[in-house]
Amino acid sequence: MRDNPEASKISASDTAARPPAIEVSGLTKRVADASGELTILQNIDFTVQPAETLALVGASGSGKSTLLGLLAGLDTPSGGKVLLDGTDIFALDEDGRAAFRKAKLGFVFQSFQLLAHLSAVENVMLPLELRGDGDARAKAEAMLGRVGLASRLRHYPKYLSGGEQQRVALARAFVTEPPLLFADEPTGSLDAATGESIIQLMFELNRERGSTLVLVTHDPAMAARCGRTITIAAGRLV
Repeated sequence: MRDNPEASKISASDTAARPPAIEVSGLTKRVADASGELTILQNIDFTVQPAETLALVGASGSGKSTLLGLLAGLDTPSGGKVLLDGTDIFALDEDGRAAFRKAKLGFVFQSFQLLAHLSAVENVMLPLELRGDGDARAKAEAMLGRVGLASRLRHYPKYLSGGEQQRVALARAFVTEPPLLFADEPTGSLDAATGESIIQLMFELNRERGSTLVLVTHDPAMAARCGRTITIAAGRLV
């Protein structure tokens, strides 16, 4: 685990007033395989404070993406706990976890995960509409303007470049102003120059909104921009 002393930090009074953004204790994930059982994650423990930025790094197959999926409640553990903003997410049923994600989480994926039949603005409107926001279009248009796509509102994903699609994905993730943002290799499918612009934009948006950012990355430069780095090897923290 590595700390970045240059990263911005929230004040001690702010931290004291809020629970940790993420508390992970004894988190373990096992799955059945041909040999009987495979341990993907073993006794993972860490805490992330509000507005902190954390990079999860490690070799392919080390368990990074599995850990991110567990943090988001998209998968269930074999043991251990995950508390997000003080809520034990695995004490909730599946519908409860879905409602929690809708209220608290934003996601950025390597493969963008845009809906092909929706325009850029409609993709960004979607999480707002799901929570019943009556001002969804205006907020989505403003957010797309913030990421430099004001002239591409009505374009469908197939007519957007990879970098533009990831900007739409960033706008969608941030438009609900979630306290927690998870990103899984957000520049993995982009060229170096486009990836760098996306990295800069993601951290700018994160600072503006004061959210807690956890990202999975193979990119040392991206990890170095985070306040802290956790390395995973063979399913364990090192």
